Amino acid sequence: MASQYLDSAVPLIGTHSGTFHADEALAVSMLRLLPTYAHASLLRSRDPSRLSTCSIIVDVGGEYNPSTHRYDHHQRSFNTSFPSRPTKLSSAGLIWLHFGRDIISTATRLPEYDPSINLLWEKLYLEFIEAIDAHDNGISVYDMQRLSEAEIEKRFSDSGNSISAVVADMNSSWNAEVSGGDAQTEEDSRFIQASQFMGDVFQRKLKYYAHSWLPARSLVQNAFMERKNFDPQGRLLVLDRPMPWKSHLYSLELESQVAQQEEMLDEAPEEVLYVLYPESAPPTMQERGGGGGGSQNTATPWRIQAVPTREDSFESRKPLPQAWRGVRDEDLERVSGIPGTIFVHASGFIGGNRTWEGALKMAQVAITES
Repeated sequence: MASQYLDSAVPLIGTHSGTFHADEALAVSMLRLLPTYAHASLLRSRDPSRLSTCSIIVDVGGEYNPSTHRYDHHQRSFNTSFPSRPTKLSSAGLIWLHFGRDIISTATRLPEYDPSINLLWEKLYLEFIEAIDAHDNGISVYDMQRLSEAEIEKRFSDSGNSISAVVADMNSSWNAEVSGGDAQTEEDSRFIQASQFMGDVFQRKLKYYAHSWLPARSLVQNAFMERKNFDPQGRLLVLDRPMPWKSHLYSLELESQVAQQEEMLDEAPEEVLYVLYPESAPPTMQERGGGGGGSQNTATPWRIQAVPTREDSFESRKPLPQAWRGVRDEDLERVSGIPGTIFVHASGFIGGNRTWEGALKMAQVAITES
């Protein structure tokens, strides 16, 4: 039966008391982004009779029932995951599954029918919330048995670097000298801080994907369509300003491969090896020249960046030449034979030139290097 507080003027959000985690801290903060729960009270308890008075319950209660707003994931029968993903949901993923689109629409003011809503809903889950679900459910990023069989060991510990670890550190110390009602007050205060922290991080992520990542999609798509203006085999992507390009490029390449397979073309499309873009302000249309051979002069320095093998990888498809790596300025000009060179990173993943022509020349030379 639905809670008596569902129609109350002041809704009540319930979650468990005791040690808190990133998933329910995020779940509560996301709910507060909705008008319904923006001014809701919070109850932290494991007492079923007290929790029964809540409008909505997350991460406690042993029940998953959207019709009565019960969102726990600890029961043996629970196996719900996000569409097309294998990771079992935590309370954060459950709230995102059921309320995520409304949260995006409310925060961005996009209409509910806008197709961008679904893009952002999926992207934020994949890039942020899924890892929290996995951590809370004890799911490792890698198959540990296969790692062991391959005798692969970590080079260093990163267990304390995750956002879940940061939230865990916000709990009281095991030997803190607080007792009675003061202990519960202190615990609730720490949870509120953790939830606000998770909410701040989430809202920054949402703002980035809605106002930076998403608008870049069409610009990267246009550059992808024009890439053969700069290299006959399409191995150079030229952007007119810095922007998020990696995930868009990978999806565009995949779409291109699928289209070629459907058209039964024998020749596989070349991968993009380098992305070129100005360091800061975009050049004007006159400076760009509008074509592969036109003048592209600009006072803005340009970057050349090697495309990673994967979006989250430090390994490049084709790093900049070995002889250039870690070299700067006049020394780099002498080694490369290209005027205006500024630097190349020691790993060869990125470099810079003072002009568009110089950056393009660096890319053209790098492509031919074995």
